[in-house]
This record gives sequence, C-alpha cells and structure tokens, in this order.
Amino acid sequence: MSQTSTKPRLTTSAMIASIADEGQETRSAPFGHALVELARQRQDIVGMTADLAKYTDLHIFAQAFPTRFFQMGMAEQLLMGAAGGMAKEGFVPFVTTYAVFATRRAYDFIHQVIAEEHLNVKIAAALPGLTTGYGPSHQATEDMAIMRGVPGMTIIDPCDALDIEQAVPAMAAHNGPVYLRLLRGKVPVVLDKYDYQFEIGKARLLEEGRDVLLITSGIMTMRALAVAEQLRKENISVAVLHSPTIKPLDEETILAQAAKPGRLVMTAENHSAVGGLSEAVASLLLRKGVYADFDTINLPDAFLDAGALPTLHDRYGISTAAMIAKIKARLG
Repeated sequence: MSQTSTKPRLTTSAMIASIADEGQETRSAPFGHALVELARQRQDIVGMTADLAKYTDLHIFAQAFPTRFFQMGMAEQLLMGAAGGMAKEGFVPFVTTYAVFATRRAYDFIHQVIAEEHLNVKIAAALPGLTTGYGPSHQATEDMAIMRGVPGMTIIDPCDALDIEQAVPAMAAHNGPVYLRLLRGKVPVVLDKYDYQFEIGKARLLEEGRDVLLITSGIMTMRALAVAEQLRKENISVAVLHSPTIKPLDEETILAQAAKPGRLVMTAENHSAVGGLSEAVASLLLRKGVYADFDTINLPDAFLDAGALPTLHDRYGISTAAMIAKIKARLG
C-alpha cells in the first residue's frame, strides 16, 4: 500500500512566479486595475496585446472596456505597428507583452514606427529581468540596455504595486513613448510606508544612511529596504535611493547623494551588468567628476539558468542574503 508523503512540495520553476515573500502584503493586478481607472476618465485610452492579456493583467481592462481592447494574436511586430497607427489617430494605446518579445522580437517596429515619430505608445512589458525561471528565452535580462538606446524612450522600472498604480496615469500624461517593466499578478506593497509619490524622472530617498548608499530600481528597491533593516541590527547604516525612472535619470538627486563623503555607493538592479542602471549611474558620476567608492549588484553578462527563482536569485547575487553578504564584504 502506498503512503501519502508528508514532505512539503519543492519550490519549482514557474513562468509566472511571485516575487512576494511569504506573508508580505500584496495587491492583485495593480496595472490592470489602474488602467481601468484611467480609462474611465479618458476615452482615448485603449489596450492592446499579443495573445497575453491574462498574463499581463490586461484582461481586467478587456472585461471593463471590450470595445477598446484589441487582441492582435501572437504577432508582436504587428502589435507595435498597429499601436503606432492608433497613436497617430489620437488614441493612447497601452501595449502589453513579455519583455523579451517587446525588446528582442519587435525592436525595429518600436524604433521605426513608434519612437522615430515620438508617438504616444505606452509599452508594459512583463517578466523583466530575472522574474521567471524559464531560462533565456523568457528572461529579459538585457531589456533596459536595448531600450536605453532608443532616442526619446522613457524607461520605468517600478518597485511595487503602488509604484505601478501611480506610474500608469503618469505614463498617459507623458508626451512620447514609454517602456514600463511590468510586475503582474500579486505584487508586493512596500512604498506606502514612505509617503511615496511616483514622478517620471525623479528618484526618491527612502532611507537615510551613513555607511552605504544603495541606488536601486525595480524589485531591488524592495530588497534594498530589507537589507537596510537587517543591517541596522548590526550597526551598519544603509541609505536607499529609489530610482524608478532609468531614462531620463534623476541626475541631480543621484549626484547630490553620491557626493556625500565616507559612504560606499552601490547600485542594485534586476538587470544585466551591461547597459542598465549601474552603467548609467557610473557614467553620470564619471562625467560629473563625482568620485566615490563604487560597486554594483546586478545580473551577470551571461545567459542565465532555468530553475526556481529563489535559487536563481541566490545564485546570481540579487537575493537579500546575497546583497547583505556583498555589502559586508566590501565594507571589510
């Protein structure tokens, strides 16, 4: 007779994996709900996707506004071309797909159809960086590097549900194309404790600290706040500067914080070491003559493994524990 195993099931890889820690407060589908709220106020808002409405939370918009929703099928290039056409007719399309498909498969259409004419297309790209365990085909670890090279493209890497909810109307009000690294499903809420207000092109100091300055974006801001809390118990004081806009960068705020003497300055991003926040900040400091003890936390310039996200985040150095270990090693 077979016996039922009492062992807990192993954490396994999942294409749509949660980034929330156990017991962490979350909000369901903040992007989809924020877009519905915006569309109630603005008749020019439309939603478009390439067969991924359910997996980018756009299905919520589709249910609320079926006549303003356009399912383009598995054709990302067509999706971007059609979005450009909609923008030319005065609409503001919010376009969703996976980040790998938007940046790698449809890049030329974004560049030529949308960006060259500075059209009001807002691209919400899910599974940014290492937020899926399905390997290089779905891990958009170089998406910001690709999009930073597009003239006039605004790039947003939100931290949590609140960031996303506030970014959606800001994106619609912004003149020109926007690329949003979309967190979908049950998204953690952490910024509500800081009287936070998202603004395109602005960074926000969330925590003060005398020993380390962490300049962060996306889910790494969430991790940085946890790092600051844990290191405080060891009398290591960590400042956290959240930079949700990668392009344009808030140069004034970053320079002012990085110029404060006596601190280790580190960037932390869920992106390749090539072409993302870290290189943008390093270039800024060098160009402006601000010299700091500088280091980075990011993903390697490599094709990453498939597997369970907690394992991968530890392996590639972007887990809370890995961040703490690197900071303590650098401080000696």
